[in-house]
Amino acid sequence: MSYSVKEIFYTLQGEGAQAGRAAVFCRFAGCNLWSGREADRENATCKFCDTDFVGTDGTGGGKFETAEQLAAAVAAHWPAASSGRRFVVCTGGEPLLQIDAPLIDALHAQGFEIAVETNGTLAAPPGLDWICVSPKAGAEWVQRSGHELKLIWPQTGISLDEAEAAEFQHRFLQPMDGRAQHGVIDLTAQRRNTQTCIETCMARPAWRLSLQTHKITGIR
Repeated sequence: MSYSVKEIFYTLQGEGAQAGRAAVFCRFAGCNLWSGREADRENATCKFCDTDFVGTDGTGGGKFETAEQLAAAVAAHWPAASSGRRFVVCTGGEPLLQIDAPLIDALHAQGFEIAVETNGTLAAPPGLDWICVSPKAGAEWVQRSGHELKLIWPQTGISLDEAEAAEFQHRFLQPMDGRAQHGVIDLTAQRRNTQTCIETCMARPAWRLSLQTHKITGIR
């Protein structure tokens, strides 16, 4: 199997339970809930995505014919002199459309702890070290266990009671950006959504607040 990757880059994880941790991000091209094109956003299952995952033309992106080639490309972004455990975040788009056993094995062979950020519509393959699921209203929720459940909030059609019953170690509410037409952020809606998340976390202590610190700090 070949792999289509939008971009590969080294940064700090910006959100959730692993926030602040150095990581290589491997962003896979393609998603099963939106084409990634603005013309299709209004008719997509997921209308609020803030990520460019179309094509393979990003930094470090491309078509990789083997799992070993992709794992080597990921490893090339990790600091050579680092003594910390290597950490890769497989994201998208929807990474589980492409991640398979050979790639998991190849990344482990390069010494990486493997995290995946998924919309939960597909079952995660065995061998992943960290599973973060972010279900979307209107989409089937298949992967109901993992390490981290991250709800973009508020989202009509998502039940917090149902989410609390799923098997996750950590649960986060992350304010929706309040995206308007053409991907422009509505700051008023963003502030309102942040306040809603704060109030919900205080009323329901099973949840923690997740902020996108990479946007706050200006890192990638």
